[in-house]
Amino acid sequence: MKTLVISSHPNLEASTVNRAWKNRLSQEKDITVHDLYEAYPDFKIDVEKEQELLLKHDRIIFQFPFYWYSSPAILKEWQDVVLTYGWAYGAKGTKLHGKEFAIATSTGGPREAYQAGGYNKYSMNELLKPFEAMANLTGMKILPAFLAQGVRTMSPEQIKESADQLAAYLTAAR
Repeated sequence: MKTLVISSHPNLEASTVNRAWKNRLSQEKDITVHDLYEAYPDFKIDVEKEQELLLKHDRIIFQFPFYWYSSPAILKEWQDVVLTYGWAYGAKGTKLHGKEFAIATSTGGPREAYQAGGYNKYSMNELLKPFEAMANLTGMKILPAFLAQGVRTMSPEQIKESADQLAAYLTAAR
């Protein structure tokens, strides 16, 4: 199974977990890591190129740090311009039907902060619903999210372990 990881971190050099994830996933033969900020520093996304990339892969992963209860801006822009009516959704928009979709995201705050009654009041499952709705609208099969939470306090060993776990998750047969 060919996997496309759409990575979007606006300051990858300052990242610990997302940089480790990107570097680790780049070592896998059936995984293509596509960094949106690297490819489009001006936010001028090549829609045709992006749609071709999607067609060449069986599994689509959005990888990003969880910012303000969502993704970094370029990933939203990517969704807005690439997932077009008649291509990704609508009566004739079936190009993504049957592909698998998952989120790989990190939070600075701990897992306990993301639950009913926690600091952020909502669970990650609730906060990630808009991405699931996008996958549903485009006919993709939704896989469980891969979460790394509390990354601000993770040791280098824990970061490496997280990267290895993500690689194992993405290469596992479903």
